[in-house]
Amino acid sequence: MLNRSFWQNRKVFVTGHTGFKGSWLSLWLHALGADVTGYALEPPSEPSLFEQARVGECVRSIRGDVRDFEHLKSALAACNPDVVIHMAAQSVVRYGYDEPVETYATNVMGTVHLFEAVRQLGRPCVVVNVTSDKCYENQEWVWGYRESDPMGGHDPYSNSKGCAELVTGAYRDSYFPPAALSKHGVALASVRAGNAIGGGDWTANQLIPDLVRAFLGRRPCRIRSPAAIRPWQFVLMPLHGYLLLCERLAEDGARFASGWNFGPAETDARPVSWIVDKLVSLWGEGASWTLDGAAHPAEAQLLRLDTSKARAGLDWHPVLQLDQSLAWIVEWYHAFQAGNDLQSLTRRQIERYEYLLQDHAERNASGARPKAAAPAPLLPMAEG
Repeated sequence: MLNRSFWQNRKVFVTGHTGFKGSWLSLWLHALGADVTGYALEPPSEPSLFEQARVGECVRSIRGDVRDFEHLKSALAACNPDVVIHMAAQSVVRYGYDEPVETYATNVMGTVHLFEAVRQLGRPCVVVNVTSDKCYENQEWVWGYRESDPMGGHDPYSNSKGCAELVTGAYRDSYFPPAALSKHGVALASVRAGNAIGGGDWTANQLIPDLVRAFLGRRPCRIRSPAAIRPWQFVLMPLHGYLLLCERLAEDGARFASGWNFGPAETDARPVSWIVDKLVSLWGEGASWTLDGAAHPAEAQLLRLDTSKARAGLDWHPVLQLDQSLAWIVEWYHAFQAGNDLQSLTRRQIERYEYLLQDHAERNASGARPKAAAPAPLLPMAEG
């Protein structure tokens, strides 16, 4: 469970708050009572969750590029944050092939700029750098990658995320060593998560958004890698891990300042075809898909994360099964289709997830068998 009193009036600086994950995080932080400043480019898609859920009503929003060091440094200083969560990134593998310079400039030098702005600020704070499960040197093996495994990446996006992890380690060792936390005051950690899915994602060349666009257009969706296996997880699952880690870093930065994996239950690392078939069934209305046989840039076919460190060290656990996650996603996009209030729906799904977290915690405390993987009840929806 999250400590709501920790977040009350806590000054939080979020880069990338106009993106899919950033928008979900901003709404959750607002619900927890945090004072949120966001720094990002314009929303990366049209439509966007940021606009649809009116996230701008809940944060102090600054338009800026993490590649612009002076602007970023000024915005960070104006916020004077207690917590910094760095999510701004070029986040699409296929786009990285087309625009490698932009990808490295954003994901590597953008990270350097953020850390250097924190260093020059000279204020005690918690910093969490959000990278990716693709930061690891992928051997295409069946075992989950552990936090101590080598960084790598065979395409520009994945490699840039591995570089961002190396930058995190270098800044931590050089300027923010955990053993000297009392002197510099900065507790720096990184987080690596699998494929985060949820309502409001309109990113180009991503599975769920591509499917939804095809379903809404009443045409078959072309799927290029149906056998590829990914660690799918509802977007609130890794975000919960990030927030838990922030709390622990504030309590004992020397202990928790390191890399952390967040991923689904092992049974929820599923092939693309399984996801597609489930969504086709849940959507109805003639939804369908077909194989895309064209040549495409290489992508990893098998990737899993070992999350035992987060489970043991943070008491973080996945509490939503993949099939129920897909039901929540279809609910969100059907609400979009019907013209309902999407901020209300997004907040309601956050409340449902918090209900599951509370239930899991209570069952663990009582010694009862946790129902962490049980389907979450779809609570009544307020009409939008």
